[in-house]
Amino acid sequence: MLLVRRAAALALLLSLLAATSARAAAVDLALVLAVDVSESVDAEEYELQHEGIARAFESAPLIAAINGGANGAIEVLVLEWSDRDKQVVTVDWTRVSDKASATAFATKVRASRRSSNGLTAIGDALFAAQAAFLNLPEPAGRRVVDLSGDGMANIGPPPQQVRDVLVAAGVTINGLAILKTEPWLDGYYDQYVVGGPGGFLVQVDDFPSFAAAIQQKLLAEIAATRPGSRAAALRQMQ
Repeated sequence: MLLVRRAAALALLLSLLAATSARAAAVDLALVLAVDVSESVDAEEYELQHEGIARAFESAPLIAAINGGANGAIEVLVLEWSDRDKQVVTVDWTRVSDKASATAFATKVRASRRSSNGLTAIGDALFAAQAAFLNLPEPAGRRVVDLSGDGMANIGPPPQQVRDVLVAAGVTINGLAILKTEPWLDGYYDQYVVGGPGGFLVQVDDFPSFAAAIQQKLLAEIAATRPGSRAAALRQMQ
């Protein structure tokens, strides 16, 4: 009952925010990068994710994609998540509109430090992303959660229930499934995590492939398209 009430209250607030955003969008996209830092992610794998995000924002294609939007700008936030009480904003909402602001965001990402290493609470991570949208500094035309991880939820509310609350409020959830330890994870993400208008899934076999995949995924999210096949995209980034 508490979960239902919490979800309903946040859904109402997000619906009001969505109505405001649709009327007067100042940025094309508000993007929450929800990064798995649970105990299955070791220090080297964490750094591969960390550095992959930073490098993506330093790339010319990503800046060009941002500039191609109606407002030529996005708001982006990094949320690290693991256990039920371990969802931490490591880089707060940052407006990115050009090379200088993209580089500044990448610098913030590199300056942040790992926040936790608990269990895998995907539902709580989605709730935290939902709450982050309530603190947007300016209205956005679209709201997207980019959730990456290497395992199924093993604690907390069922991800599909929280996903449905966000989707009902107009949020899109895209997944990046890292199949290193759970080769079936793409099917789980596709069924229980991904949702909303244009929602899609990208999967990679291991953490070294993360950097190419996150750039592919970000380009699609910024342009409001769907990425091509995994193999083709990874060849393009090499």
